[in-house]
Amino acid sequence: MGGGAQTPALTALLCLGLCRVPGDGAQAGTLPKPSIWADPGPLVAIGSPVTLWCQGSLQAEVYHMYTESGRHPWEARPQQDSRHKASFSVITSMSSHDTGQYCCVYWTLLGHSQPSDPLTLVVTGMFPAPSLSAQPSPVVASGENVSLSCGSDEAGTAHLLKEGGAGPLHSLEARYSHGAGLWQATFLLGPVDSTQRGIYRCYRADTNKPHVWSLPSDPLQLEVSGGPEPSSPSHPQPGSPTAPAPEDHSLENLIRIGVAGLVLLGIGLLLADAWYSHKRTRAAGQQ
Repeated sequence: MGGGAQTPALTALLCLGLCRVPGDGAQAGTLPKPSIWADPGPLVAIGSPVTLWCQGSLQAEVYHMYTESGRHPWEARPQQDSRHKASFSVITSMSSHDTGQYCCVYWTLLGHSQPSDPLTLVVTGMFPAPSLSAQPSPVVASGENVSLSCGSDEAGTAHLLKEGGAGPLHSLEARYSHGAGLWQATFLLGPVDSTQRGIYRCYRADTNKPHVWSLPSDPLQLEVSGGPEPSSPSHPQPGSPTAPAPEDHSLENLIRIGVAGLVLLGIGLLLADAWYSHKRTRAAGQQ
């Protein structure tokens, strides 16, 4: 991987909410933008490795990865078995210096693509874990409200995540209060439904370092009772609308009737054959 390789048309990159690559004339950015993702994910524990992927076109000759800090781009060639994507193992030990936004572009014989949407990398484990609690209870009825409070000894920004969710839950009603020596961010959820049940964790970040997060809080299991649930089998009484229908055994009965019919047909054919044989024998004897 040629870390210092550059082309005249890609001498800088600005990632200010939207990545922008300096153009090279009429062909600049005319190709569709690639997609970018992190493996195993964009939240990376301190000291852990992460691989960045860029997926573009089958005609891609080379891929470049950029950061918002303006560092030189990394270069990668397409995978041998799949020319439409490339991997960048540029971070072997995650630190606060590796956080921020990343973008990628690809080059073909026609020029370079539009830049990908920015990918934000966050380092976790830099501070002690906050606490997470639910009020009035982690068990709430469907349609009611519940608040999740993320508390810490230090001031900062709170991030609430749901296991399996797409990203941090940004609540417009999150409010901060400083009382009893605890800095607390409260996220209001509700009216809740069954889709909001699950495992939640929260993180704390310094206000001036938004991509440097603490250890995660202990998991909080939110249960939502009531509301629509998957139907479960009941115990119907005979004659009720949900009782097993007679058709449950109709196939077996049809098979039995069919077998009996074949047996009777066979017996009938044997009797008919015997009757005709006997008739022919008597006719021959009278001659």
